[in-house]
Amino acid sequence: MQNGFYQATGAMVTQFNRLNVITNNLANANTIGYNRDDVVIADFERIFKETRDVLPLENNTKDAAKFLNRTIDRVPNIDDVYTDFSAGAMKSTGNKLDVAITREDAFLLVDTPNGVRLTKNGALSLDSEGFIVTKQGYRVLPTNYAALPENRRGIEIPQNVQLTITPDGNVYGDDVELGQFFIAQPREPRNLQKEGDNLYELPDFDDEITRLDASGALRQGFVQTSNVNPVTEMVNLIETNRLVSTYQKVMTTHMEDLNNEAISKLASVRA
Repeated sequence: MQNGFYQATGAMVTQFNRLNVITNNLANANTIGYNRDDVVIADFERIFKETRDVLPLENNTKDAAKFLNRTIDRVPNIDDVYTDFSAGAMKSTGNKLDVAITREDAFLLVDTPNGVRLTKNGALSLDSEGFIVTKQGYRVLPTNYAALPENRRGIEIPQNVQLTITPDGNVYGDDVELGQFFIAQPREPRNLQKEGDNLYELPDFDDEITRLDASGALRQGFVQTSNVNPVTEMVNLIETNRLVSTYQKVMTTHMEDLNNEAISKLASVRA
């Protein structure tokens, strides 16, 4: 059994998965409010030890762990994919509706066909009814959205008013308060699940969200750009491609050179 072949194969698959994450980051380098993803790589043995007590099969127990193949189980695997919520650069737009979210732990709430979601994208506009919406047409929710009729959940802006949005999310038109953005803080950002374009879902929404009243998190007339550093991602891309090439050479060596050598030596042995 050629353990090295299986190690190289597992490692190459891991790098392919990492490559998918890197290319997705690069594809969204110019997406407003996008937060980059990254991976944590660990060997299979470590992942197995962390989860073996909850695995459903009877032979996946502590006793069975004694018979692990110590060579194969050092194969690297993706242990976790996480999102880096550090703030990107602030870009001035001159649009009074745009807001940059300056805090890492702050999000806007938006009303989507699939339910309430969180977003970092503060590039906003008005829909045909005068409600503040995202570029995808999702209404940005105010603090009292739960008490509003479903078809009026949002912040409506009258025509021809001087619009002001405070750092705490209060929206004024000609010094008259029109509403306040619901600025959400997830209790555990690691539980956020990416969905579609710049949206995040929380499975236990009501228990996981805290409203920030005096957050100071918004900056009117700006948007937060992606926190992807194209140079860093390109370096990661080159590194990953080189690792894939190296593992491919290892696999070729095992499948061709070592096998040929073994066959040649075996054929030369006299009965």
